[in-house]
Amino acid sequence: MQLVTNRKKRGAAIINVTSLIDVVLLLLIFFMLTTRFVEQPGMKLDLPQAQSSQSSKPQENILLVNAQGDLLLNDEKIEIGDLNLKLSALIDTSSTENALVLKGDRTVEYGSVVKIMDIAKLAGFQTLIIATEKE
Repeated sequence: MQLVTNRKKRGAAIINVTSLIDVVLLLLIFFMLTTRFVEQPGMKLDLPQAQSSQSSKPQENILLVNAQGDLLLNDEKIEIGDLNLKLSALIDTSSTENALVLKGDRTVEYGSVVKIMDIAKLAGFQTLIIATEKE
């Protein structure tokens, strides 16, 4: 006994690609316009020069601490006892953004690093940057 079914063969599915083409063209135009703005983010200016101009970047002083505990402040060897006096001399009173970059060896004792950070804060540095390497 066979079961008879009346199935009509359907034709191939028709996909209307007109709207798809419109979307692709709009995306293409969007990306073309946005990449143009990335290439030229601003205007080319020839700024005037002045004797009294100041840099907007805060002055960064670099303090190096090696594994033996020796200190180098801006490539000048100093002792821990003179650190407060030397750091106080580097503070720019006209600037509110004095920064000290602390570069220490990974084997430096934690206590000495905390002591150096405390001396820097007492000397007047508002920003203390601890330098690291990317792994």
